[in-house]
Amino acid sequence: MDQRMDPALSPYRTFSREEWAALRRDTPLTLRPEEIERLQGLGVHLSIKEVEEIYLPLSRLLSLYVGATQKLFRAMSHFLDQREHEANGEGKVPYIIGVAGSVAVGKSTTARVLQALLARWPNTPKVGLVTTDGFLLPNAVLDREGLMEKKGFPESYDLPLLLRFLTDIKAGRRPVRAPLYSHFFYDVMPDQTVEVERPDILIVEGLNVLQTTRPPKDGKAIPFVSDFFDFSVYIDADEDVIERWYVERFMRLRETAFKDPLSYFHRYSQLTQEEANATALAIWRRTNLPNLVENILPTRQRADLILRKAGDHEVAEVSLRRL
Repeated sequence: MDQRMDPALSPYRTFSREEWAALRRDTPLTLRPEEIERLQGLGVHLSIKEVEEIYLPLSRLLSLYVGATQKLFRAMSHFLDQREHEANGEGKVPYIIGVAGSVAVGKSTTARVLQALLARWPNTPKVGLVTTDGFLLPNAVLDREGLMEKKGFPESYDLPLLLRFLTDIKAGRRPVRAPLYSHFFYDVMPDQTVEVERPDILIVEGLNVLQTTRPPKDGKAIPFVSDFFDFSVYIDADEDVIERWYVERFMRLRETAFKDPLSYFHRYSQLTQEEANATALAIWRRTNLPNLVENILPTRQRADLILRKAGDHEVAEVSLRRL
């Protein structure tokens, strides 16, 4: 029998939307409607119902995970007789959550909603959020290396810099700075950073955060970005659905941000409707679809939780890795 077809042999337990929503129990909704509206990304409709039925149960689960980790950390501190350091707030280890998935699938919205909800739990008042876009190589380097057409592929990131950032976060160093990326200029901003000051939780959102490489022949350890994660979420949807979302987002940007003469993509605002649609499809099929198929989708089964979206951006199914 094909093991993937037998739920009993799957590493995941899959919940329908209704089953998952019931796990909210009595968790109160701590976000106001206007806050929810501000959290949604371009082209992603985020309803109060979606927050209540999908993200509140997830925030409840994550709060339980974080609480258990904090309790283990305190027990280990006592075992190692580090109570004085603990009392002074030293050695605090942030709980890191990775959010992965394709371009245009709604990762940023998911990350922002989780950040807002988790910050309302009493044991995690300080929740940080960084995206791996800031760790992309600058355009000048990508141009020189012939990688501009592969922007977003694993090889287009400054992996040593990203690993050093996560190492400093886990080590409790303060403050830690991440490079700042501008989607308007489509480049890393020189000498501009985002400061991360010892959060209780850090959410790391990006395309390839669950990516691995082949083991080294000499047996030496090579860290992966996901090695630093305590929990990971993958946002999933059918390829044709994500393609439609990508094109729709491109067309909206053509009528908004692209109209600014300073925008990297200003030239696209001059295209006709038909030309813009064809351009968006070409970019998707030349760059984003191959990256999804070759690099992002194969990492889905490494996630602790998979949010499966329908065509309206609402989550239809949730798969949680069994303990």
